[in-house]
Amino acid sequence: MSIRKWYLVHKWTSLACTAFLLMLCITGLPLIFHEEIEHLSGVVEAPPMPEDTPYASLDKVAEAAHKQRPGDVIRFMFWEQDEHPHVTLVSMAESMDAPPDAGKIVLIDSRTAQILDEPPPDRGFMYVMFKLHVDMFAGLPGMLFLGFMGLLFAVAIVSGIVLYHPFMRRLDFGTIRREKQARLKWLDIHNLLGVATLVWALVVGLTGTINTLSQIVIFIWQSDQMAEMTAPYKDLPVPTTFGSLQASIDTAKLAIPDMHVSFVAFPGSMFSSQHHYTVFMKGNTPVTSRLLKPALVDAQTTELTDAREMPWYVKTLLLSQPLHFGDYGGLPLKVIWALLDLVTIVVLGSGLYLWIKRRKQTEKRLTELEQHHAARA
Repeated sequence: MSIRKWYLVHKWTSLACTAFLLMLCITGLPLIFHEEIEHLSGVVEAPPMPEDTPYASLDKVAEAAHKQRPGDVIRFMFWEQDEHPHVTLVSMAESMDAPPDAGKIVLIDSRTAQILDEPPPDRGFMYVMFKLHVDMFAGLPGMLFLGFMGLLFAVAIVSGIVLYHPFMRRLDFGTIRREKQARLKWLDIHNLLGVATLVWALVVGLTGTINTLSQIVIFIWQSDQMAEMTAPYKDLPVPTTFGSLQASIDTAKLAIPDMHVSFVAFPGSMFSSQHHYTVFMKGNTPVTSRLLKPALVDAQTTELTDAREMPWYVKTLLLSQPLHFGDYGGLPLKVIWALLDLVTIVVLGSGLYLWIKRRKQTEKRLTELEQHHAARA
């Protein structure tokens, strides 16, 4: 393909996605530091106790949650030891099929089974930033649209790399032509910063696109692996009584001893069947802690019925999430991610500036030609 065609590809893919990429970069900045912001906002934590304090039975934790919200059902229990140590987060709703946004979170001390807090639904600054970044308040269509913008961004990066090579044959790498007009100076800055951040931008753009497919990936997993794992229970009547939650989780721990519990989906919830507690286990290394392995435990007998590795498409989604936000290397990596995000904002803004300036120059030349032609006529 000729350089002129590559230029047109770079121009129009960049223009199509720039405004949305700027929005994603700006909203992504606070999301990188969401854990730190939550702590500063005064999130309730478990009180200090001796390190060897045993955890309460999860049956007692579930009982405490039901007393706190007697009209609701428990859909999930999950643990975030890095963010909220010794706290069990219980997700409850009026029914199992209630919309995800309709859920309430109850924070319970994992050691004493005492209620710590029941925070109101988040509708503040971080919620707005999150919704804008994920789906622009438009649900699945908004997510898929942003995913398409991410693909256009990747094409713009690749075409920019192709254009940079012939451009740099006339200049030394990193040259900024300060003595020339402002447009040329910003063109050099745009090219230099774009090349310096291209690997990061490509990774973040592609992982962001993958993340927008999360709902579709989950649906495929439910229709594929999950349906196969629960097939023997398909025609059985829905149980009315259940066995011990603690015993069910102990069963999963014994079956997968080299992993620990990430969260539990209750019978009838989105990630389980009517007959099972689905215990999602995760590893202990920086990589395996991002991967989940579901263990299905019969909710009546508390016996293990199946446990399998997630399929490749779910693993791809799970691994793309920490790469997108840079939250797998602690605060230093988050700072690096934020700095690269800021540089990308400069790249996007300078690209928009260059297009506007070039368009004005083109219009000026056309006006001059028209005037010249009119004078001669």
